[in-house]
Amino acid sequence: MVRMASSFPEEVLEHVFSFIQNDKDRNSISLVCKSWYEIERWCRRRIFVGNCYAVSPAMVVRRFPDVRSVELKGKPHFADFDLVPKGWGGYVSPWIDAMSTAYPWLEEIRLKRMVVSDEALELIAKSFKNFKVLVLFSCEGFSTDGLASIAANCRNLRELDLRESEVEDLSGHWLSHFPDTFTSLVSLNISCLRSEVSFSALERLVGRCPNLKKLRLNQAVPLESLADLLQRAPQLVELGTGAYSAELRPDVLSNLSGALTGCQQLKSLSGFWDVVPSYLPVLYPICSRLISLNLSDAVIQNPDLLKLVTQCQSLQRFWVLDCIEDTGLEALGEFCKDLQELRVFPSDPFGEEPNVSLTERGLVAVSQGCPKLQSVLYFCRQMSNAALVTIARNRPNMTRFRLCIIEPRAPDYLTQQPLDFGFGAIVEHCKDLRRLSLSGFLTDRVFEYIGTYAKKLEMLSVAFAGESDLGLHHVMSGCENLRKLEIRDCPFGDKALLANATKLETMRSLWMSSCSVSFGACKLLGQKMPRLNVEVIEERGPPDSRPDSYHVEKLYMYRTVAGPRNDMPGFVWTMDEDAAFSIS
Repeated sequence: MVRMASSFPEEVLEHVFSFIQNDKDRNSISLVCKSWYEIERWCRRRIFVGNCYAVSPAMVVRRFPDVRSVELKGKPHFADFDLVPKGWGGYVSPWIDAMSTAYPWLEEIRLKRMVVSDEALELIAKSFKNFKVLVLFSCEGFSTDGLASIAANCRNLRELDLRESEVEDLSGHWLSHFPDTFTSLVSLNISCLRSEVSFSALERLVGRCPNLKKLRLNQAVPLESLADLLQRAPQLVELGTGAYSAELRPDVLSNLSGALTGCQQLKSLSGFWDVVPSYLPVLYPICSRLISLNLSDAVIQNPDLLKLVTQCQSLQRFWVLDCIEDTGLEALGEFCKDLQELRVFPSDPFGEEPNVSLTERGLVAVSQGCPKLQSVLYFCRQMSNAALVTIARNRPNMTRFRLCIIEPRAPDYLTQQPLDFGFGAIVEHCKDLRRLSLSGFLTDRVFEYIGTYAKKLEMLSVAFAGESDLGLHHVMSGCENLRKLEIRDCPFGDKALLANATKLETMRSLWMSSCSVSFGACKLLGQKMPRLNVEVIEERGPPDSRPDSYHVEKLYMYRTVAGPRNDMPGFVWTMDEDAAFSIS
């Protein structure tokens, strides 16, 4: 087969390879023979780096010389939960410096959990003449001055997405830096900005971009002005609105209702923080065609949510606060048969007493009523094994299941037993499960279930669970496809890590914090596993000043071909084969 394929002209093989988008498949192709390696190398247009320290920028630009799209991830996932100290790393500047000379035709940069400076944004703006897409997801380090450079210089920009990023607002007038001739924008997300933007500049920008499909505004954009924006962009498919709490005149609500109704293609809606109930009827005319509704920042009480949900019968994706309560989720299960993804967030995660009636009953109802449900993120205060078994049997097609019981180590509230059997049912029945987050009172038995049944699991997050190293051993020895493992506040330690050291080289990363891993074991892993970066994060001083038996504060291990990084702050120590530890 390979001999026959090698007889084809390179142009034919390049054309064939262009239809193969999966990264794993592309990597497999490159290993077939030297000829295919070279062809795939030159025709690769998109690269994804799941850890910016797993490979160096110089290696990437040498390996793939004609890339058009780059996606990078920086800090560990637990950075979203403030477990990664400020200043840890994840700097994008070395990557931008390398790409600015190697990839003059680069069109897309997508970054997640990275530190992005204004200087890096300015270099992007000046280096890539056909630049089209900039996505900064949970990024930090830049200001509106950097965004102004992008606006002024990227004349073909199609997408600017700042979702959940920390932006220093130096000026609300950065939008005015888009030239008057600029018309190419398709997607704009500025929902993370805290201060006001120039509404006149926003209005002009929206009005002159006829292909604008996605628009997510920040909280400072007044509801009174939204109708004017929508009238300038009736082609919108996705809309995110700002924060509104004051009562509005009937004529303003009437104008907004008309503008929303005029957006005939609108299918996705988010926003409406602190919604006054009188606003909601404005949405009713468009509810039937919505396939995505994000109310995770909208404090809407159950009766109003209930009425809204019953009219959104085409929903496929729904994010909401626990104000929806069990009765709202029961309505969701009854009326929204196409639902594929559900996320329910806590409205008051630190409150001692629950002020909403949300239990396992709501999730069970959704699992019974929504046959297409595949992805769940659910915050609640109680759960039972019986409910988890029912959910698993109702929805064996689940691929992502993240259950967050707010009180750590909470048992089955009906029997006071561990939740092992319930989560065991999830991994046994959901054969295609790719991502799992555990919570509640769990023993080593649940990890035995996971190791036995979760053969396709790629990402596992664990907190306040387990009894001994045996639990971690079950997971690492049994989960063949595990790529990312995140553990906090668990009694796992040296024995399981050292026994499964070779498994770590098949994974992308392992994070452990407040566990029982000793400094001595970290040193040993660094010496035994040269293809791993073993980083000890200690904000209380050098770990070598304590005995080897000392339990480290945080441990981050990841596979790399680039060796130890050179931008570590003073609280990060890397273990390697040449020294007990080294400090950057």
